[in-house]
Amino acid sequence: MNFTRWSARLPGTQRRAAARTESAVSPDRRGDGSVPAARAERSADGPPVPAVDVLPARDVLDRVPALVALVHGPDHRIGYVNDAYTTAFGTRPTGVPARDALPELAELGLLPLLDQVLRSGRSRTLKSRKAVDGRSYTFTCTPVAEDGDRDAGVLVFATDVTDHAEAAERLRASERRQRETAVTLQRSLLPQELEQPDDLRIAATYQPGGTEAAVGGDWYDVITLGGGRTALVIGDVMGRGVRAAAVMGQLRTAVRAYARLDLPPHEVLQLLDGLAAEIDANQIATCVYAIHDPNEGRLVYASAGHLPILVRDENGVVSRADEPTGPPLGTGGWMHSSGCVALGPGATAVLYTDGLVERRDADLDEGIAALEGALAGATGIPQVVCDRLVRSAGVTADHDDDVAVLVLQHPARTGPDGDLFRNAALELLGGVEAAPRARAFASGVLTSWRFPAELHDLGVLATSELVANSLQHGIPPMRLRLRRTDRRLIIEVTDGDDHLPRRRRAEPGDESGRGIAIVATIASSWGCRRTPGGGKAVWCEFVLPKE
Repeated sequence: MNFTRWSARLPGTQRRAAARTESAVSPDRRGDGSVPAARAERSADGPPVPAVDVLPARDVLDRVPALVALVHGPDHRIGYVNDAYTTAFGTRPTGVPARDALPELAELGLLPLLDQVLRSGRSRTLKSRKAVDGRSYTFTCTPVAEDGDRDAGVLVFATDVTDHAEAAERLRASERRQRETAVTLQRSLLPQELEQPDDLRIAATYQPGGTEAAVGGDWYDVITLGGGRTALVIGDVMGRGVRAAAVMGQLRTAVRAYARLDLPPHEVLQLLDGLAAEIDANQIATCVYAIHDPNEGRLVYASAGHLPILVRDENGVVSRADEPTGPPLGTGGWMHSSGCVALGPGATAVLYTDGLVERRDADLDEGIAALEGALAGATGIPQVVCDRLVRSAGVTADHDDDVAVLVLQHPARTGPDGDLFRNAALELLGGVEAAPRARAFASGVLTSWRFPAELHDLGVLATSELVANSLQHGIPPMRLRLRRTDRRLIIEVTDGDDHLPRRRRAEPGDESGRGIAIVATIASSWGCRRTPGGGKAVWCEFVLPKE
């Protein structure tokens, strides 16, 4: 091969030519770090040192530690390989096409790149590829002749980057372990199994961001409050990684604790707002907290900077829950308020985080509108609805943001299933005579519901004690409500006084104070709460025996 003709186009030749030009117009510089002149120099104590431009190209390339191969022609016949290349891959015969003689380049997919370099006359680089010798190289392919030259060739220059590649792989492995830790932490903090209330069907899904994205702080929860009521919550902690997941876990735990107080949604968010600021003043979160009461057929909610709840009614019409929406948790200085949306039999509600609807190339409202369209056509059980909404939003395993979706349905029950869900109510009018009337009403209702004799008697006793307690300590209006589901009997008494009763130990000489203690003893659970319009509700539950 004629290296003399091609030497002018080897990498770095133009820089050496520039150095020769500078040496012709400026005095020689012999200090440390100076560029040697491209001409023969005679040292004081030895023979002349040859200039770079008179060194044979083969000598230069054979001494280069990088791998060098020279191919020419459309079939890339081997013209030369240097000693480093031979050491790495063995002897290669000249004049043989690269496809046959350089299988290591074919396995790396380098042959199409040689074709591109030959056609375009421009250099191409293939970064950090692992070769058959187990080491990693960065390949630079450079044309060494003008376009149209019948002897046009390509110089393949491979730099060993094994140390860099291994360091990068260790860094990626560390990032993967950190992400797996965050995902594991977040999944362990999310509910392992959703509570399933008597009156609702609920499903949820959580999809962490892709492998290149740090896990976020999306979360959800379902909390049974007693008396047939259910709290539902979904939120999103701003930020990424283990810290966001840890903050999410603290907020979720706090929500469950506040929910046990049976407070209105806006009061729960008010407490969470102060807690979020104490946990980390620099990290805020959005949240929706909602309560479903089957007796009222509506969803009462409060929102702290979160996306609107979507509701599809029994006719398939989808609507967004209106205001109020306050600022995110952790900002402070805001009084949250509650709103409500109808959720009667046959309706479906969806709570979700921004990863489901937010895209970098589209407006957020467009994403919510698309989700509304998907919900209008998504029928079936809640888990099926969840899956369809996630698919319609284009969420895949490599999605760049976390996604959490919570779907709840209030099924319309008919036939034998409908017989298991019954309601009966009585207005408690008059004075002390309301107590025997309430006992007679409860006895008749429980008999018609065909409860066993033991459960019938316990239900009448609990009704008597709750009504007597309300007549003694409450004020009108008073009301008794009996409700049965497929799993429990619920007895609830409401009145206009907002003083909540508490269980206490009555002394032997006390004439009162034993009613709540009796109810707590015979019932599976009991509780009380303040009602939105003023007043309170006291309830107890009995678990139905399995048939």
